Amino acid sequence: MRAALMYAAGDVRAAHVADPSLKEPTDALVRITAACVCGSDLHPYRSMSGSDGPVRMGHEFIGVVEATGSEVTSVRKGDVVVAPFAYSDGTCAFCRAGLQTSCVHGGFWARNGIDGGQGEAARVPLADGTLVKLPVGVDDALIPSLLTLSDVMGTGHHAAVRGGVRRGSTVTVIGDGAVGLLAVLAAKRLGAERIVLMGRHTARTDLGRSFGATDVVPERGDEGVEKVRRLTGGGSEIVLEAVGHRPAYEQAYGVVRPGGTISRVGVPQYEEAPVGFGSLFGHNITLTGGPAPARAYIEELLPDLLEGRIEPGRVFDRTVGLDDVAEGYRAMDAREALKVLVRP
Repeated sequence: MRAALMYAAGDVRAAHVADPSLKEPTDALVRITAACVCGSDLHPYRSMSGSDGPVRMGHEFIGVVEATGSEVTSVRKGDVVVAPFAYSDGTCAFCRAGLQTSCVHGGFWARNGIDGGQGEAARVPLADGTLVKLPVGVDDALIPSLLTLSDVMGTGHHAAVRGGVRRGSTVTVIGDGAVGLLAVLAAKRLGAERIVLMGRHTARTDLGRSFGATDVVPERGDEGVEKVRRLTGGGSEIVLEAVGHRPAYEQAYGVVRPGGTISRVGVPQYEEAPVGFGSLFGHNITLTGGPAPARAYIEELLPDLLEGRIEPGRVFDRTVGLDDVAEGYRAMDAREALKVLVRP
């Protein structure tokens, strides 16, 4: 079959790889019908050494079950399913607590010999704990929105949940990528009254306004911090950081009010950052967030999506075939596309 492989920074290609097969009785084989490029895929796209490649890519997909192992009971051949970006058994202590990204038997796509999502098919380990059957066909108009449940909608929701968003909250979202925009949508869904979106790309921030942002602040650095603090009467009680670079983190602790909460879901590209008296400690700031247990949120979010109350699939603004996946990466890296859908 064919799949996307990254050979080095800036070098992604569709290439032939071995066909997946069932290895464990808990496996399922899924023919992938919709996948996408994630903002986190751009980190290795910008920095990966050629000595580390080639590696499989992609961690978000919808597809059709083609075969199942003897112990799989929740899905069967022909089912349309969505796969969250981490596979998990659904039974360990962490899964039962809704933290499937820490499953003791689980892991992540495109690592350690596990198939990636940007390909024609994938072996899904721990299928009963991982896959969720969808009540639609593979050509349904809702597929783009349903695909966001694999990562970006769940991640935006996780940011809002960990941040403590509730009815009447004042929230600042840092980042106008797909996760940031869906954090806006999630905050609105949970009842936030004021949502400040920090982003400077008008087409994206306009979408953010349609998702529920009440204010847009394009300025960065000290100027942006000061403007948010003025808009929010001294600082935002909740800040959702959806970028992952240190300047975004510094903006977050710049705009949060004393006693407030910073929820980070942008994959951090740094290991060291201020947490001392002048940044977090002195103002009793709570720092939370982490990789979203997307599997934990699918059943909660699915009804609103199916009934049209939310349309997270609007973040997709370009579609490519698998042979053109390199163009999808290039377009997202150049900020010519917000989020690229891949049709294998």
